[in-house]
Order: sequence, then C-alpha cells, then structure tokens
Amino acid sequence: MLTLTENATSAVRTLTEQAGLPDDTGGLRIAGEESGGFGLAMVPEAVPGDDVVSADGATVYLDASSSLALAGQCLDVEPTPTGSSFTLSPQA
Repeated sequence: MLTLTENATSAVRTLTEQAGLPDDTGGLRIAGEESGGFGLAMVPEAVPGDDVVSADGATVYLDASSSLALAGQCLDVEPTPTGSSFTLSPQA
C-alpha cells in the first residue's frame, strides 16, 4: 500500500483545507490515466471502489489501477522553482 511522508501528509492537509473540502472526507485522489501516468485531483470524497490511505489527518484516495501500481511506493513532496511537486520513491 502507498505510504505518505510527513511532508506529503502536511501538503495534502493544506491542499484539502485550501480547496474548502470537508475535513472528514476531502482529500487527494490519484487515478491512472490512459497515457500511463497518474492524474491528481482534490476531491470531496472517495469514488466507490477507491482504496483509502490516511495519515495524521490527510487522506489519499487511489483508484484500483493506481493502488496496484503504487503498492510499495512512498508519496513525498519536494520544492521546485515554481512551488512544490509530489514525488514517488520505493518504500524503505
């Protein structure tokens, strides 16, 4: 199952709050795209069938294909010249 770093947890909580989403159900959704990548979206709740990853008040929803593809990965946030970016790396 996907895990979150402290930085990713903080970023997801902040983005959820900034988007005005419900504290108890809002979060980041990761879904597979036809191009083979992943789409990220802030959503008010899970889509039926989503897997849920929760950490310290942050919620990430994964569609079935993303959940399988991201098993064993760790979601992090790194600074970029234009802000910050979510990154993935193998779990330690």
